[in-house]
Amino acid sequence: MSQTPPLSFRAATPEDIPATLALVRSAYRGEYSRMGWTTEADLVADERIDEAGMLVKITHPSSTILLAHDGAGDLAGCCELVKKDDNLGYFGLFAVDPTRQAGGIGRSILAQAEAHASGVWGVRRLEMWVIWTRQELISWYVRRGYVKTERTEPFPYTDLINGMALRDDLHFAVLEKDL
Repeated sequence: MSQTPPLSFRAATPEDIPATLALVRSAYRGEYSRMGWTTEADLVADERIDEAGMLVKITHPSSTILLAHDGAGDLAGCCELVKKDDNLGYFGLFAVDPTRQAGGIGRSILAQAEAHASGVWGVRRLEMWVIWTRQELISWYVRRGYVKTERTEPFPYTDLINGMALRDDLHFAVLEKDL
């Protein structure tokens, strides 16, 4: 396994929306996403998020989009953190450039997100939602200390961005980790 490249982290600003949208869409949807192992292209054919949705996530006082840049300054990945209450945070919108997946970038972003949630916000637990069919991804999170709960959350069929779901049985498995 190759060594994980050094990354620098910062919170996204509205100026980062175009690059962040492109990254998220490339990691989740469409043919380019198939270059990585985290694609949802066989499950959902939409754009994942739009500019307005990204702006809300960036500017909301209880959330942040954390950006990871490599040593050359290129955007390598991102994630969303939401402080739900004093004890619980949410981790989502996790994306790594599909051509750079499986090289440790995701592990580094996840570790930084956990450190931010516990160190800056003081939350004691993070939760995330993963489409239930993504067993390989769920297993990846379990290897990093997350536990699959019995809880589920509905899939947002009515909130898709310029597209549609390719299956009618989607829902989210809820995973959590004590920090």
